[in-house]
Amino acid sequence: MLWWALFIIIIVNGLLALITVFREPRDIAATWAWILVLIFIPVIGFLIYSFAGRKLPQRQLFAYQDQDISEIEKLIRKRMTDGPGPSVADKVAMLPRSAQSLVTLFQRINRTPLATNNQVRLLTSGQDFFDRLKRSLREAKTSINIEFYTFYSDDLGHEILDILVERAKAGVEVHVLYDSLGSAGTTLRFFAPLRAAGGHAAPFLKRRFNIVNFQLNFRDHRKIVVIDGQVGYIGGFNIGDQYLGRKKKFGHWRDTHLKIVGSGVYYLQAHFLLDWNASVLTKPMHVSDEHYFPELPEHKIGDTDLQIVTSGPDSDDEQIKMGYIRLIQLAKKRCWIQTPYLIPDDSTIDALRIAANSGVDVRIMIPCMPDHMFVYRATQYFASQLVKDGIKVYCYNNGFLHAKTMVVDDQLSSVGSANFDFRSFKLNFEANAFLYDKEIAQQLAAQYEKDIECSTEQTVESFAEQGRWLRFKQVFSRLLAPIL
Repeated sequence: MLWWALFIIIIVNGLLALITVFREPRDIAATWAWILVLIFIPVIGFLIYSFAGRKLPQRQLFAYQDQDISEIEKLIRKRMTDGPGPSVADKVAMLPRSAQSLVTLFQRINRTPLATNNQVRLLTSGQDFFDRLKRSLREAKTSINIEFYTFYSDDLGHEILDILVERAKAGVEVHVLYDSLGSAGTTLRFFAPLRAAGGHAAPFLKRRFNIVNFQLNFRDHRKIVVIDGQVGYIGGFNIGDQYLGRKKKFGHWRDTHLKIVGSGVYYLQAHFLLDWNASVLTKPMHVSDEHYFPELPEHKIGDTDLQIVTSGPDSDDEQIKMGYIRLIQLAKKRCWIQTPYLIPDDSTIDALRIAANSGVDVRIMIPCMPDHMFVYRATQYFASQLVKDGIKVYCYNNGFLHAKTMVVDDQLSSVGSANFDFRSFKLNFEANAFLYDKEIAQQLAAQYEKDIECSTEQTVESFAEQGRWLRFKQVFSRLLAPIL
């Protein structure tokens, strides 16, 4: 009798698993991964799926109004037309044909024109980044808009908060958007002094993405700061002590961020405004306010052309992943990638293999330590497979590598928040800068070579020497890759 009851439970659980997963359209890899979870972890698997597996109806993702987007695009077009130097169309025509194809791709799938006349500074240490960020915040005159996946209420978090409070008291308009899961332990109470000073703070899409509605899988992973509509920051750093290397677990924190001055800041501002208005319906920011998009100075600011590209579950286009693949396809000499998580889907694996087997110097640098165990074991699995195709994989030994960068040949590069994994491609809200600048590409390549000096190259032999238990954990984690 007991065996019959167990048999019936297994059959019912399996049928429910199939019905649950196939109710919503998703790619095959994610479908099979969830079936494994639901079948082999009865009951608990369904709880996990309820919190992290269900897709959101498109109408629930964003409350963007077409009018908001139209107003922003109209303002930006006006500013770009009034700016100094050649027109945007002329600058696009000056780029190599290969780069023009990337510009066209983003124009079509992300409505992102080329931003010209930018001065860009590469920031690769926490001390340098936060020193410059704090200086920029203290110099704010009209507005500060901050969006981070992680805003911890630790020593650095309090230091940044104190600056924001001081600026709010001085009459600066301050808005802070943070991810409630990524900022675990930080609540609205932490931002009470800012609100008391006239500033604003809110969790990203909290009204939809909360425990009651069982939507925890779609995170705001963007890291955007815009000050006075003139200075912008984008990259991999978050706000917290660990990003300054103050956590013993990680030690030195190696990351990459950009400081941008120029027309590219318009697009950082645009995405912040849309994210804020989607999250805070009761206190929207008026996108038609021109002070968010101040006029560019009449003189030339810089030589860097770039595009700010965003992606997330609000679109099926996977814009940043498409950009990564196009960059790999364009590589003729080198394609050097840094990512803390290496969990690529089939399309990106194929692009990497084709490039490597075509004679391109393909290198991928990953951390030597985990911050999420299953994710790291899956990373190790994919690294072991890519090495077999002649792709060089390096483990960074000097602390934790968190940079999300790509440099292709001598002119094309990307810096942002998107990792090289399923989650960043499909589930997270991400933001990257794609840059068309020889000097920036050279700086990224030089930093990459510097990082290699404190890294260990992984080989087929080194992976073969790993124990059976470790290899089993890697293979098992790989099965869960689409939902990690």
